Amino acid sequence: MGKATQKVLVLKYLHDFGFITSWQAFKDLGITRLAARIWELKDMGYIFKEERVETKNRYGLPCHYKKYILVGNIYEGVATT
Repeated sequence: MGKATQKVLVLKYLHDFGFITSWQAFKDLGITRLAARIWELKDMGYIFKEERVETKNRYGLPCHYKKYILVGNIYEGVATT
């Protein structure tokens, strides 16, 4: 495989695992700006479902993050799963 762009890596990860979070993007792919890559993919016609996940940090304080799920793209239609 040649040098993959970050967008290609995100799409492959979504295909392999079904969803991605900013922590997974950093830990597994070395991508620090997942939201920017998702925005670029949306601009290319990809459609995402976004879930807000609420949790607590190591000090017990509430925090949240987004979970991105690829639904489809405007050229191939929307997946039914």
